[in-house]
Amino acid sequence: MSEQDDWEREFDHGWANSAQHKEPSARARMLAARWKENPPDPAPFRADPELTGSRRSSWVSTAVVLGCVAAVIALLGYARIRNGY
Repeated sequence: MSEQDDWEREFDHGWANSAQHKEPSARARMLAARWKENPPDPAPFRADPELTGSRRSSWVSTAVVLGCVAAVIALLGYARIRNGY
């Protein structure tokens, strides 16, 4: 056998992927062992996120943003007047 044949036989991915038994990953084995004793609670797919705090209404957020914009415009106008153009 030539060296090329040994190389092809060693890295034959088609042969490896056609194996009848594939060992699960370490994480899959760990979760299977954990869930055998304590199965996880059923959870809906894409469950609604839990609210973590009070939410401000949209008009308050809009007022805060507009107030910041007005303050920046006023500050830039004051700096321009003070420098004398």
